Amino acid sequence: MAAIATLGAISLDSADPRRLGSFYRDLLEFRIRHESDELVVLRGGGITITIEHVEDHRPPDWPGNDIPKQMHLDLFVTDLDTAEQAAIECGAVKPEYQPAPDRWRVLLDPSGHPFCLTVSPTVAPSRARGESS
Repeated sequence: MAAIATLGAISLDSADPRRLGSFYRDLLEFRIRHESDELVVLRGGGITITIEHVEDHRPPDWPGNDIPKQMHLDLFVTDLDTAEQAAIECGAVKPEYQPAPDRWRVLLDPSGHPFCLTVSPTVAPSRARGESS
């Protein structure tokens, strides 16, 4: 069976993406590829980490579970529609709310963890929407 997607990024929630981005930049010696108040993108060792601003972010209460751990996977695909259908056939569920369905699709794994299918930056936008070239 061929892979439906490739791991694109590990995404972390934060009230302060710039601060958390600086921490992981220094800790891992990654390069900051993009930085704004809403999103920081780090890259190093073939891995991408994105840090996304969440207004009411509350840190996990490790080792408790009242506030669970907060991260999700960004999975790169070449065609959103095809990958979404294949992921659903594997057991994913598509929630009704989709913040940017033309750019990425949010799905839930069988345990309810969200993950995103998103088009790799190397894929032309028309291919992402399923249009033929």
